[in-house]
Amino acid sequence: MRTPTRRSVLGASVALAGTGVLAACSDSVASSTSRGGSTVNAPKGYVVPDGEEVAAAEKKRAASGGTVRDIRLTAVESRLDLGERTVRSWSYGGDLPGNEIRVTAGDTLAVTLANHLPNSTSMHWHGIALRNDMDGVPGLTQRPIDSGAEFDYRFTVPHPGTYWFHPHTGVQLDRGLYAPLIVDDPREPLSYDKEWVVLLDDWVDGVDGSTPDAVLDELRGGMGGMDMGGSMSDMSMRTESAASSDSGPSRRLTGAHSDLLGGDPGDVAYPYYLVNGRTANAPSVFQARPGDRIRIRFINAGGDTAFRVALGGHELTVTHTDGYPVRHAKGDALLIGMGERYDVMVTAGDGAFPLTALAEGKDASTMAVLRTGGGAAPTAEARPQELDGRLLAAHKLQVDESVALQRKSPDRTIRLQLTGTMMHYDWAFDGKPYDASQRHPVSEGERVRLEFHNRTAMWHPIHLHGHTFALATGEDGVRKDTALVLPKGTLTVDFDADNPGLWMLHCHNVYHAESGMMTVVGYQS
Repeated sequence: MRTPTRRSVLGASVALAGTGVLAACSDSVASSTSRGGSTVNAPKGYVVPDGEEVAAAEKKRAASGGTVRDIRLTAVESRLDLGERTVRSWSYGGDLPGNEIRVTAGDTLAVTLANHLPNSTSMHWHGIALRNDMDGVPGLTQRPIDSGAEFDYRFTVPHPGTYWFHPHTGVQLDRGLYAPLIVDDPREPLSYDKEWVVLLDDWVDGVDGSTPDAVLDELRGGMGGMDMGGSMSDMSMRTESAASSDSGPSRRLTGAHSDLLGGDPGDVAYPYYLVNGRTANAPSVFQARPGDRIRIRFINAGGDTAFRVALGGHELTVTHTDGYPVRHAKGDALLIGMGERYDVMVTAGDGAFPLTALAEGKDASTMAVLRTGGGAAPTAEARPQELDGRLLAAHKLQVDESVALQRKSPDRTIRLQLTGTMMHYDWAFDGKPYDASQRHPVSEGERVRLEFHNRTAMWHPIHLHGHTFALATGEDGVRKDTALVLPKGTLTVDFDADNPGLWMLHCHNVYHAESGMMTVVGYQS
């Protein structure tokens, strides 16, 4: 039996969501609703996700008159082959990663998601400046998609680039529910022979009884009285030995250190790290010819891991980050935080080469293989010297002038403190755990400055929905939607408030977000 789709579900409002922090109990319209005997009043005076302002902005995007692309996806329990073992998890259509969706900028994407999972779910289109009621955040922009139900996502895709999609419900991102969304440029300025889409991931689900939910429960248990004032780098890397029969072994990461990330590299010791759904012992292989110019699109789909990536024997030329062009920059390796994307160009050599992704600071790595000729395949332990060479990251890049924000003083500045500790696992903005009724007000047409002051001892990849921002305040700041804030550091970004609605702003460490490090930027009506 087909359940109601978006139009009949939403009607003129967005109703209450289910359980968990990401599905917090609230209503996003200026009325009140009840759940479990409690009533939550959403603030009045804000644009609602399916309001007239949202429809008007979408009409402008749709004026280009692109093709309508109809796609049907099914979220389903699956047996997934990681190469050296098979696990039970969730995925889109039984594939890991899910099948790529490819459209051209200006097209309308019409996706029906059928939920065959035992729990409710959702779908967020990471990095896309889309209409607000299609953004996929339960409790804020839509109802959760219940088990057995379907939801119709329909929106114009305005900008070319490398994007992806994943749930925004609980810690479902740390299962197998993710896939690339590639938006072609109808006036593509780059010339290349082949394209390689590379999704990086850290994997725990279904391994020895572990699940992402059990990992979150363990992390929320705190550090067991450990003195967090001492140096974690003095300890040998280990995981706690305590285990429970129904949640698998401990997955808490301790004793790890990364100078690049300012200290602790993450919270979770994953048993596997993947490139395109495969481990280093049974890697995916990309075939090309010597001399081919290859565009590699990197996507970090991990839950808790930054990856340092290099292609053995090759120089990388970075051309884009988070979908937007940069002045071409040459280097040997990339640092990619969760949610970030980078496009690079390489000229293929002759042989078989390791594309190695080092789990930064976690003393682990994974690999895929570029093969253009004969010779032995690289081993799983391959660590190309390029990993220790010229490292590129967002703060070292300059924006391409074609997409640079016009220099302008901000009309509004929003200052946010990143707070929380591993001891209490109470990640938040300004010490306030997420509530869907939160609003940081902006007005359409404003230049908005966001200042993030990290008061924690952890690094955080911060992601803004529905917009891109410019790093720093200079004219050369690259355009991104996800950026890293190092421990005790400050990040300043500017964006133009040109897409009305209620937009999530959060840490893209899925365990930090689900523990409370999320808030909402709301357009005033």
